[in-house]
Amino acid sequence: MTVNHTISVLVTNEVGVLSRIVDLFSGRGYNIESLTAAPALDNIYSRVTIVTAGDDDVIEQICKQLNRLIPVIKVANISVGEAIEYEIGLIKVAVSDTNRAEFLNIIAQANAKIMDVSDKVYTVKIDGTQKDVQTFTELVRQYGIKEFVRSGKIAITKNNQFSNFKKTNQN
Repeated sequence: MTVNHTISVLVTNEVGVLSRIVDLFSGRGYNIESLTAAPALDNIYSRVTIVTAGDDDVIEQICKQLNRLIPVIKVANISVGEAIEYEIGLIKVAVSDTNRAEFLNIIAQANAKIMDVSDKVYTVKIDGTQKDVQTFTELVRQYGIKEFVRSGKIAITKNNQFSNFKKTNQN
């Protein structure tokens, strides 16, 4: 059964690492649903979070192939319930004077935050799970979404899965 999986990859922070990861996916015909990457706390390592679809065998193969890349330190297929997952959306919404109060009420109930207001266009930040971002987007669609951007999923394991920086697969 094909379902979305979140793969967390700890890599050395060097030029071209992200390109090599993306090339691995495209070269083997795997689709990336979401991709985030940023330096870790010490800037020696970076964390790459990839959301991709596939059955268990495909995901296992992806993880093995990622582990073969030289700058990869650790790869983990994070199951639902094993991680805290988070996403951010920024949405520009056209709001008229007549529906402003209703719109502001939706923002308050969703714990969203107004980042900017200009010429009856509100730029709003929503954060939480992917479902939270999607639900909020659907709620404000009726007002007229002018622009929408989302971060893609970031995730961190609930246990100490990445505390040991040894490569899991020796070449």
